[in-house]
Amino acid sequence: MAATDFAQSDFSYGKAGLGKGAGSAGHGDTGQSVSISIYANRGHLRASLREDAAAAGLTVSAAGPLRDVVDAPMRALGDVVLLDCPQVDGQTMAALSELDQRAASGGCRLIVSTTVDALDAVFACMDQSAPILLVDPNRAERVLALGRVLSEFPQGCLRELSENDRLMLLRLTEQVSQIAGRIDRLAPGGPSAPASAASAFSFEPAGSQARGAHSGREPACLGLPDAQTVRQIIRMRQLRGRFLDEELFADPAWDMLLDLTAARLERKRVSVTSLCIASAVPPTTALRWIGQMVEAGLFVRVCDDSDRRRAFIELTEPAVDAMARYFSEVSLTAPVPV
Repeated sequence: MAATDFAQSDFSYGKAGLGKGAGSAGHGDTGQSVSISIYANRGHLRASLREDAAAAGLTVSAAGPLRDVVDAPMRALGDVVLLDCPQVDGQTMAALSELDQRAASGGCRLIVSTTVDALDAVFACMDQSAPILLVDPNRAERVLALGRVLSEFPQGCLRELSENDRLMLLRLTEQVSQIAGRIDRLAPGGPSAPASAASAFSFEPAGSQARGAHSGREPACLGLPDAQTVRQIIRMRQLRGRFLDEELFADPAWDMLLDLTAARLERKRVSVTSLCIASAVPPTTALRWIGQMVEAGLFVRVCDDSDRRRAFIELTEPAVDAMARYFSEVSLTAPVPV
């Protein structure tokens, strides 16, 4: 799989437009180099991110520990911000929320790496700027996420890569299989995946704006089975991994739809970390799929009004209706569908 193919499969959980010019660099059509800032507490990580930025022809406008992002002026943020946040406390959450708002208003793009333990808190803090979220990424995943962001900038903002640079990026991509396992597993659905999740689902337009599962309206539940049946389907799908290579059956979109359907019937809320686990794929891959499903109008992000540290994912009303129609077409007297 070529580097460009994999880079195109990476996307944020909610895409943000670049407007007239991302960040304050004002590159526009002037051909000015895209600027980037790097904030990470680990010195070796900042160094490797600098190297990768230089390889892509970017200008590093600022680099320092995570605490520096709070005092950084908007102009220092540049067009792209690489942020590493493996742990979260109250001060860090406040900084993330402020950065999220500044990035949304200023138009710069965020690439934020974190850990599974901190994912829910980071996800809850960043609901304005549509960052690309990476969970425990290796170097190749960071490079490819950066490539995805750079592909959104107008031509002329980036220098043409030399042949040595191209070879370096190709070698780095090949190392993904050695560092993080099979490259196809990191991409949603592999090379044959549809360009957009919207093309993989079909539902009639809703009469009103999509709302979360707990909006008070009960959709076409007549076609939905009970929660126990949906959980049984999920268990049967998981059981295959005990006897066969589970990668053969990777279908994160369907697994997440089933999990959210069961949660809807149980009147439970699902955190982004829980949904990533339900997807049965690596968290970064699951986040990319969540992004597709949000863009397709199947998932909706719902903030917890009582606790700003939490945010949930729910089915939209069109998605619930689509699942109800699916189950109504499947005879539950036949073997349970998986």
